[in-house]
Amino acid sequence: MALLDVVDARIGDGLESLLCAHHSRRLRKLGWGSVFAGEDGWWSPRSPVRDGNRVDVLVDGHELLPAVAEAISSARESVHLAGWCMSPDFQLTREPGAPTLRELLAATAERVPVRVLLWAGPPVPMFEPTRKRVRAAREEFMRDSAVSCVIDARERTMHCHHEKIVVVDGSVAFVGGMDLTAVEGDRHDTPEHPPRHPLGWHDIGTRLRGPVVADVAEHFRARWQEIAGEELPPAPVPGPAGTSSAQLVRTIPERTYDFVPRGEFSLLDSYLRALRSATRLVYLENQFLWSPEVTEILIEKLRTPPDPRFRVVLVLPRKPSNGADTTRGQLGRMIDADDGGRRLIAATLSSHDGQTSSSVYVHAKLAIVDDRWLSVGSANLNEHSLFNDTEVNVVTDDADLARRTRLRLWSEHLRRPVEELDRAPEDVVDGLWRDLVESEGDHRVTSLPGVSRRAGRLQGPLRGLLVDG
Repeated sequence: MALLDVVDARIGDGLESLLCAHHSRRLRKLGWGSVFAGEDGWWSPRSPVRDGNRVDVLVDGHELLPAVAEAISSARESVHLAGWCMSPDFQLTREPGAPTLRELLAATAERVPVRVLLWAGPPVPMFEPTRKRVRAAREEFMRDSAVSCVIDARERTMHCHHEKIVVVDGSVAFVGGMDLTAVEGDRHDTPEHPPRHPLGWHDIGTRLRGPVVADVAEHFRARWQEIAGEELPPAPVPGPAGTSSAQLVRTIPERTYDFVPRGEFSLLDSYLRALRSATRLVYLENQFLWSPEVTEILIEKLRTPPDPRFRVVLVLPRKPSNGADTTRGQLGRMIDADDGGRRLIAATLSSHDGQTSSSVYVHAKLAIVDDRWLSVGSANLNEHSLFNDTEVNVVTDDADLARRTRLRLWSEHLRRPVEELDRAPEDVVDGLWRDLVESEGDHRVTSLPGVSRRAGRLQGPLRGLLVDG
C-alpha cells in the first residue's frame, strides 16, 4: 500500500472515531444513548407499533406519482403535504391536459382544507431549493386559491427538512423518497428506464392505510401547529385496513421543535437494530452510504459472517449529487473487510436501448434485511439524515411484503422474471448479480465506478465532523 494510502486510512480511522464518539455523547445527553447499546429486537421502543395496516410499496414515478394525484383529487376532508421541495408547475402524471400540482391543489382546496409545508431552503443560495425559489413557490401555490402554504426555516445549520409525506383525509398517507418537483432531476420514469437525457430516475414510496396513518398525520399536525400557528384537531386512528404491523420512525434534531425539544432518533435506532440482527441478507438502495454507524455494522458482518449464506447487495447512484468520495471511501473499507469472500455486491443502474445509454439516478431509500424487515422513506444513509435533517421512514416486519418487494426490485434491475429469481437469495447474488456486475455488456446493473480496496478513506469522516455534526 502506498504511503499516502496508509496516511489517508489512519487519519480517516481517527476522524471516524471522533465522529462516532461525538454522536454517542450527543445522543446520551439527549436521552437517546440506548441507540448505541446493541439492544435486540426489530422495533425502536420509542415509537408505537401499529397492527392492522396495509402497506403498498410503489416503485418509480409511473406508479407513485399517479397514486398521489388520485388520492389528492378524491379528498373529502383534508390534504396535508410536507416536503424538501415542491414545484407548483410539477405534473404528477404525463397524461395530456394533466393539471399541475398547483392546479390540482387549488381545485381540491375549493372543497377541503389543503395545507402545504415547505422547507425554506438554505440561508445562503449554495444549493437547491434556494429561498428565492421557495418563496416564489409559496406565492404561486396560494395565488387565487384557498391553499394554505407555510415555509419552515427551523432547520439545523447546514441541514434541511428532507421528509416527503402526504396525508389525505387522515385515512391514507404516502411516505417515501419522491419529491414533487423536477428540481435536480425528472422524477417521471418507469421500471423499463428507457435511456433519456440527462439521466433516468429510480425512486420508491409507500401508500399506507390503517392505524399507522395516524402517526404520519400527527407528525404533520405537530410541525404545522408550531410553524403556522394554527391549531388542528388530534389525528384520529383509522381502523384496520390490512395485516401488516408498521412503525413510523423519525429523525428530528434537538432544539428544533417544542413538541420534541430533545429530538427524536428512532430512525437511526430502527436501522441499527435491523442491521445488527441480519444473518443472511442486507439489501440497500440509497442515494448515499457514508454513515460510519451503519457501515461499521456491515464491515463487521463481512469480516465475521453470521451465516455462510450472508450477502450484502448495495444499489447506489453512479454520481450522487454530492459525497461521491465519502461513499467510495466506505465502500473501499467494505471491500477490504470482505477480503475476497465475495459476499458484497456494490452496483449502480444504467439504461440501454442498443444505440444510446444513460445513467439511472438511484434516489430510493430502501432497506430489506433477511426478507423479514423493510424500511422505506426519505432518509439517506449519511449523517445528515440520521442525525440532523428531519426525516420520516415507515418500517414493517411483514416478511411476505419484504420478500415480494425485493423480488420485484431485483426483477426490475436484473431484467429477469420474478419466477427466475424466486430461489435462495445467495444463489441469485452469486450467480446473476455478480455475473452481470462483473461482465461487459448492456446490463441494467453495472459495477459502481471508482471503487477499489484503496478508495479514499479520509473525506467521509472529515465531512461528517465539519458538516454533519
